[in-house]
Amino acid sequence: MAEPNRRAHSLFPVITLLLTFLCAMAAAQNKNGGPPPKQQLTEPSKTHNAQQVSKPVDPAAEGEKRFEINCGRCHRPPDNISPRISKSILQHMRVRAMLTQEDEYYILKYIAP
Repeated sequence: MAEPNRRAHSLFPVITLLLTFLCAMAAAQNKNGGPPPKQQLTEPSKTHNAQQVSKPVDPAAEGEKRFEINCGRCHRPPDNISPRISKSILQHMRVRAMLTQEDEYYILKYIAP
C-alpha cells in the first residue's frame, strides 16, 4: 500500500518545478507581448501618387468619403462628439474594421475637425 504513495511524493517536486517554469514563461511573454505603444496620428505623405501631388486633398472631404466606404454600412456620421472620444472610438474600430492609419487620420478629420 505504501508504494503508490511514494510515487506521488516523488512526483511532487517535478510537478512543482514544471509549474514554476510555466508561470515564469507566461510572465515573460506578458511582459514582452503587451499592447503596442500608442502611435501618434500623422498626416499621410502627400507624395504617394501623382494625383495627390497635382491637387491638394481636403482632409474633411477625404474623411467623409472614407467614412462612407468603411463606416457607413453600419454607422451614420455623429452629430457632435468630442475629438477625444472620436479618437478613442476610431482606435477601437481601426482594429475591427481593418482601417489603415491613413483612413483613421482622414476619418478623424471628418468627424472631429
